[in-house]
Amino acid sequence: MGITRLVIALNRAKDWLIATIVLSLLKLISLLPANKAIGFVDRVARRIGPMTSRHRLALANLERAFPDKTDDERQQIALDMWGNMARLAAEYVFLDQIFDFDPDATEPGRIEVEGIDIFVKLRDSGKPFIVFTAHTGNFELLPIAAATYGLDVMALFRPPNNPYIARKVLAARRTSMGYLVPSRAGAAFTLARRLEAGGGVGMLVDQKFHKGAKTRFFDLEAQTNPLLAKLVRQFDCEVYPARSVRLADGRHRLIVEPAVTIPRKADGSVDVTATSQMLNDKVESWVREYPGQWQWFHDRWNIKHTLS
Repeated sequence: MGITRLVIALNRAKDWLIATIVLSLLKLISLLPANKAIGFVDRVARRIGPMTSRHRLALANLERAFPDKTDDERQQIALDMWGNMARLAAEYVFLDQIFDFDPDATEPGRIEVEGIDIFVKLRDSGKPFIVFTAHTGNFELLPIAAATYGLDVMALFRPPNNPYIARKVLAARRTSMGYLVPSRAGAAFTLARRLEAGGGVGMLVDQKFHKGAKTRFFDLEAQTNPLLAKLVRQFDCEVYPARSVRLADGRHRLIVEPAVTIPRKADGSVDVTATSQMLNDKVESWVREYPGQWQWFHDRWNIKHTLS
């Protein structure tokens, strides 16, 4: 027991040190103008990212997903990914400056939105709905855009592994992104209650899920969280894809697509596995369009153990 407590204490100390460094750096860049700070962390991440073990995992994932691309092409995607991740972190600091979307503005700003009519429809319908997205671009901007139209979406999210960073991130998200539900035991019941009350739910659907539905992603075996499909089966609600795309000059395009058709079995019930596959297919189409804006360093295909 003494050794166990020592290991736990050492891990906590490591997490605290990493969090202190990261949060201190973010506080430091907050002293700079937004554009310069975000561009700076992008350049730094493209240098530091390749030195980490996660870079090796990212390249292995890219080789499996894009076997026809050259090593140089896959390396460039990985570098773009590190730049995107650094920008995402820095954009937390400058969120008030970045999110300048105004539905009544006559001049374009940093944020443009496609699918405004869908936001309005969902706000006024009074019916339950689910919006799903993936870790592409600055996906955090989507619930803020929804709130601009008075649309309150309860979002399911996975907290960072580092508990100190997780608390900071959660505090920042709660101030601008509505009600958040950490992805842990009991989350499904919380989301179900929101849908039962006629509300909206937002979900990230591109994470690895142990004992999930057996599907394929980039034509590779992958397990997918069946929660969205099960909620649709229970509440018969509409499902809308949404994503964020990084544009040039620090701009963002937020896209809300029309409702998807949910696969059903012969008896009319929701086909959970086929629905999970449909989600993968949609996310894959997004990633193929902008591969450098997705998080390739996650072990989506459970291959990390083979990289020793």
